This record gives sequence, C-alpha cells and structure tokens, in this order.
Amino acid sequence: MNVPNDLRYSREHEWIRLEGEVAYVGITDFAQSELGDIVYVEVNTVGETLEAGAVFGTVDAVKTTSDLFLPVSGEILEVNPALVDAPELVNQDPYGEGWIVKIKPTNLAELDELLDAEAYRELIGA
Repeated sequence: MNVPNDLRYSREHEWIRLEGEVAYVGITDFAQSELGDIVYVEVNTVGETLEAGAVFGTVDAVKTTSDLFLPVSGEILEVNPALVDAPELVNQDPYGEGWIVKIKPTNLAELDELLDAEAYRELIGA
C-alpha cells in the first residue's frame, strides 16, 4: 500500500499536500483500492468555504458511492479538470494526477491534527 511520507492523512482516508498557500486533496491509495473502479467524481462546492470534516463531494465506484471529507477547513478553489473525462486517474495515480480538489486552507494549525504517514499506516494496518 502506497503511503507517501510527505503528506498528511485524515481518518476518513483523504490526503492533503500543502504547496505554498494552496493545498491539494485526494483520496488515499487504500481508499481507492477499497472502493474499486471509480467511474465518476462529483464536487459541487467550488467557491465555498467549508469546515474540516465537511463533505465536499462524492466519488462513485462501480459498487458504491462514497462521501469526500475535507481534511482541513478551507475554500474549494478548483476541481481537477482531468477527472471529468478520466475519473479512473483516482485509481491509477491517487497522489499525483488523481488529485480531486485544490483548496485554500483557512487554518493551517489543523494540519497538525492530521495523521502522518506512520500513523496512517497503523490505521489501515499496513
């Protein structure tokens, strides 16, 4: 199971990577493998500022639909445009081309409340 050391993780299986004042958010390799083939990603919250833990969208897999939870509070800036035509990128490259949203975090201290890679590996039993 791929768990990059440079990311932070939520207990709901989202990851976040801060790049300057913007952060990328997606679902973990563990989450995509549990969901199976992802066929659609829906995010209707662009332009909204949400609290940590709020649902910002959903992913539809062949067998199920799963809510996406924001790991930290912030404004949803953009949805990954590549996912419109290729939602399978979330399965193929969850930490790279398969990112789901860009956000502008409103409380960077919340990053410290997330799991580091070692703690996330323990959570998933990897």
